[in-house]
Amino acid sequence: MNKENISVLETCFNQLIESLLEKKATSEEFILKLSSEFSQFTRFNHARIRQTGIVLDTWIKFTLIRDGRTAFRKFPLVGNWEIDWRETHNALVELRKELPLLALDPHLVLPSATNPTREIYSGNLLAEDAVASTVLEPAKELDFTGIYSGGIVIRAYADSSGNKHWFASDTFTLDYSIFSPQEQAVKGFLAGNNWDEERYLTKITNAKQQLELLSHPPKNIPRGNYKTYFAPAAVSELLSMLSWSGVSEADIQQGNSALATLSRKEKQLSPKFNLKENFQRGSVPRFNEWGEVTTSDIKIIEKGVLVNSLVNCRSAKEYQKKSNGANRNESLRTPEIEVGNLESEEILNALDTGLYVSNLHYLNWSDLPTGRITGMTRYACFWVEDGEIVAPIEDLRFDETLYRFWGNNLIEFTNFQEFIPNLGTYENRQLGGSMVPGMLVKDFTYTL
Repeated sequence: MNKENISVLETCFNQLIESLLEKKATSEEFILKLSSEFSQFTRFNHARIRQTGIVLDTWIKFTLIRDGRTAFRKFPLVGNWEIDWRETHNALVELRKELPLLALDPHLVLPSATNPTREIYSGNLLAEDAVASTVLEPAKELDFTGIYSGGIVIRAYADSSGNKHWFASDTFTLDYSIFSPQEQAVKGFLAGNNWDEERYLTKITNAKQQLELLSHPPKNIPRGNYKTYFAPAAVSELLSMLSWSGVSEADIQQGNSALATLSRKEKQLSPKFNLKENFQRGSVPRFNEWGEVTTSDIKIIEKGVLVNSLVNCRSAKEYQKKSNGANRNESLRTPEIEVGNLESEEILNALDTGLYVSNLHYLNWSDLPTGRITGMTRYACFWVEDGEIVAPIEDLRFDETLYRFWGNNLIEFTNFQEFIPNLGTYENRQLGGSMVPGMLVKDFTYTL
């Protein structure tokens, strides 16, 4: 999608807004949202191209509001004015008939004007015909499997009060695994607005070293408590749990949050733990589903103390709180954990004897009120003795509370961070991700 195509898309979006303003009744309000992407998807298997193609997809979500009720229609935007306006006008007619049949929404928030925003993040992505050679050349002798997704993603919002927001970003993700002859795997990510060849080569070199270590006979680890280093990808998995019954104000109010005792000041985490939403990286729009625009960053946990939950306008109305522009789910969109002092070269020495965990999966709450999480280790995880990796391990199940591993048992965070992207492509390519350091923890509990 070139600049001319983007301009046509924006012009069409603006025309729809103006036409709806002319057609709406005095008692009606509306919200118009646009989701668009021009993405290249290239799948790899055994270091060969399995599938490649281009997806151009643009959708409109039109919501009509009247007499305390809302309803919506979703339909494609094709860039032909006659077709697009016909679809939109038909939706308006249908929704007018549907609304009187629906129940009242007691926490309905009507559109209210804010300052418009326009954020465009241009990047340096791989050319379409260069993806295969660039990705596969360093991995040509490896059992390399993965998917590259890259291109421009656009999100836009407008409503009948005059709100208008536009977000566009060149972005890519490369999600890959490299397998050993023993069918063990090393997992890797690369993501951002600019392709970084040097960083990719470094990641492939590190993966080769881990593959060599995976060739050693695995060590059986009995259940128990072990000093553990969690690489950034593993930290990101733990952090993702806070988007699910964690930092949401609605969950806290309803007693469904793992941070309930933290919110009541009955407990606190380690003073080394600092968490915020950082929108300055431009990985996601700052506006939410109601056109609210959040600040450039929201401090959530400072020195182990919960200072803010995530609050959207509906929760603010229901619980008499102040909204900070959270999304519908009041989940983390662009979280960042502050770095510590542990240097990369000192990780194994600081660990001394224990577990090096590269990744985690299958996480779930095992006891929500106490913040207890269960899950499994995954991919290249190792047993370390006297600061040296001696053997890979079989997958282990853990069961541990965040009040311990982010509390008194947290030893240190690394002095570097890694961006772990959202990799979802259901309906559209997802935006955002977490910026996280690695962390060293004592007495982490493994149950199987």
